[in-house]
Amino acid sequence: MIRQTTDRIDPKRRNVLSHKKKQFADPTYKQQEYVHSLSFYDVPPTAEITLEQFEQWAIDRLRILAELEACSFRNKTPAETAAHITPLLQKYLPLYSNTSSSLGAQDEKLKLERQKDHYSHFILRLAFSSTEDLRRRFARIESALFRLRFQTDDARERQAFIESLDFNWEVVPEDEKRELGPHLQNATPGLRRQELDEGGWFKVDWEMVPELVESRRVFVKKGKAYVPAREQMSMVLAEFSARLDKGLELTSRALPRLDEDDRLTPILAHLSKNFATPDSTLSDADSALPGAPITAASVDTLAQHFPLCMRNLHATLRANSHLKHFGRLQYTLFLKGLGLSLDDCLLFWRRSFRLITDDTFNKEYRYNVRHAYGDVGGDALRRGRGYAPFSCQKILTEHPPGSGESHGCPYRHFSPDNLAALLQTTGVTDRDVLRAVRDDVDRKRFHIACNRVFDWAHRADLKRVKDDGSWGAAELDVIVHPNTYFKRSYLLRNGAGAGAGAGAGGGAPEVEMEMEM
Repeated sequence: MIRQTTDRIDPKRRNVLSHKKKQFADPTYKQQEYVHSLSFYDVPPTAEITLEQFEQWAIDRLRILAELEACSFRNKTPAETAAHITPLLQKYLPLYSNTSSSLGAQDEKLKLERQKDHYSHFILRLAFSSTEDLRRRFARIESALFRLRFQTDDARERQAFIESLDFNWEVVPEDEKRELGPHLQNATPGLRRQELDEGGWFKVDWEMVPELVESRRVFVKKGKAYVPAREQMSMVLAEFSARLDKGLELTSRALPRLDEDDRLTPILAHLSKNFATPDSTLSDADSALPGAPITAASVDTLAQHFPLCMRNLHATLRANSHLKHFGRLQYTLFLKGLGLSLDDCLLFWRRSFRLITDDTFNKEYRYNVRHAYGDVGGDALRRGRGYAPFSCQKILTEHPPGSGESHGCPYRHFSPDNLAALLQTTGVTDRDVLRAVRDDVDRKRFHIACNRVFDWAHRADLKRVKDDGSWGAAELDVIVHPNTYFKRSYLLRNGAGAGAGAGAGGGAPEVEMEMEM
């Protein structure tokens, strides 16, 4: 006789469990041990954190990555980059070595710093794994951050960290080192004989150290690069980048599982969207041009100082006597940021819309201009200020132009041929500049392409202010706001002195609201 048990499953019923129930049936959370300040981020975090921590930690790390990318675009030297980033790291993402505390790795403050670093990396890894472009940029900037930390870490702790990774590096035996001695010395710049005899050497695939091969700092034989111990950082960095690339690829495959989580998806989408270009806000002090003739009648003359996005809107307005909604909104807020008064702005738009009657203008457009200036509508906090002029980041990421629309950023939204034609109509005829702009656009560096055009168009004036020292680094920083572009161009052409070209940064925050115009 067969004994019947309550544990048996009815054979007529399918014993199929949801993969989600299987996956999270027995959740196990583990508090990670952070023995070293440096990390290859091989193991994902598993402990719980709050949503506030999730978002704030990611934002703090994103600040650092954005500044690192900006430093690379500005062609800053490693020393200048370190000097600029170190204070920001101490403020937003501190990470001290074990020697900074008498308790070493058991210090609670160090544990919290390393936990924040660990979690923020994986949060941004989720945010920037969706596209190949984001993955490539994230890996590049994370590698730059790891390099900076590796160089500044305590020497003994750094060596202990390397030994803990158990790299599969082949040590060059003494007999082979003696045999290849002349080749090693000739192929390694600055290598002394004592270093050759006493120093350690590693033999690795040359693909692991492309940086050293490119700069001809190692000897290569039969696909193997012979790397001295002093160049260990290049091998560590190459291994870090390789593992990060693989991890990002795996993360991208797992992203669809997050689609149903309405708590995290909006946060991750916001983070990835704000990685397009360094954001900027504009205060009244940033945009003020005392004594400048900014009136409705002078806009045509001032258009020579506009960035390409606004010059395109102005040219379209003059050609068609009309702009669609988002074009009007973008251009109105730009003119407002220049210092154009509400009355002059209304007069400018009325004269520009010359194909319609006064009644049509007053019914369909007048209120919207007043609304943008904060003269009517809105809440009590916004009234009187209106909307902030759009930054490059906002123009790049919000409301892409459709058929018949002229707003947006030409560097992003125009085809390469149309962009080249538009640049040539504005006087940019240098083939090298046009080729470099196309390369920047291909690499999604839209604001750098815009800065390149600015530097070429103002090359003589920029040389003047650099030679006489009237403008410093702050006045010559990368432009990330259309109104900053105008202000800097106007002041350069009119012989302004120091302090004139400072870009937008700080000031009142942008008001993220929709309006009808």
